[in-house]
Amino acid sequence: MDPQTVLACWERGRLRHPLDRALLLHALAAPTEDANALADRPLGERNAALLRLHEALSGDKLQSSVDCPECDERLEFSLSATALRAGVGAPPSHVTVGHVLVRVPTSRDLASITGEPDQERAAHALLERLVVPTVSRESCPEWPPTDEMMRALEEADPCADLTVAVTCPTCAHTWDASLDVAAFVWEEIEVRARRFLDEVHVLARAYGWAEVEILRLSEARRSAYLQRALA
Repeated sequence: MDPQTVLACWERGRLRHPLDRALLLHALAAPTEDANALADRPLGERNAALLRLHEALSGDKLQSSVDCPECDERLEFSLSATALRAGVGAPPSHVTVGHVLVRVPTSRDLASITGEPDQERAAHALLERLVVPTVSRESCPEWPPTDEMMRALEEADPCADLTVAVTCPTCAHTWDASLDVAAFVWEEIEVRARRFLDEVHVLARAYGWAEVEILRLSEARRSAYLQRALA
């Protein structure tokens, strides 16, 4: 991604809701796709696209950190974007659980529950939205339990909700930490954008060049001019 693209993405997404930012990044990762239709794609497809975008930006490694929920120890770890995508194919649009047909969740589905502060009620509302009305609870003799339907959705689209098994070396507490791929990639975009803005600020003051002229310079030339401007 060239500097102009990074800055344009940052400018468009900096005040948006995290879900809208994720869709903006998805459109950036899939430039040949219809951007308006991406909100209706499975979450796993979106996350896989964002992992590929991360690889294009920064390479395979994802360097992250998390606080232990038991002792507050800050743990740092690295992951492989390629490994997270390994063996994960295109998710199906629906799964069948018993006699019930359930849609795999999309970004639009998540957007429908953003106003619900209670996690349990939000999960219930999401599942009610995902059940395809081919049968009713009254007519279905064995309505599958909620846990069974959620488990079937996770198995059908394993990339939709990525987690990392973590063990705290201080207190030995073990838990599954959630990996928000969209937030991770957005942070990379924001860091790069702010660096480009700083570089433009310094070089514009030093040489009087316009932003577009500075951003067109190769990274090696910008770095060389920055060294001289700051000397």
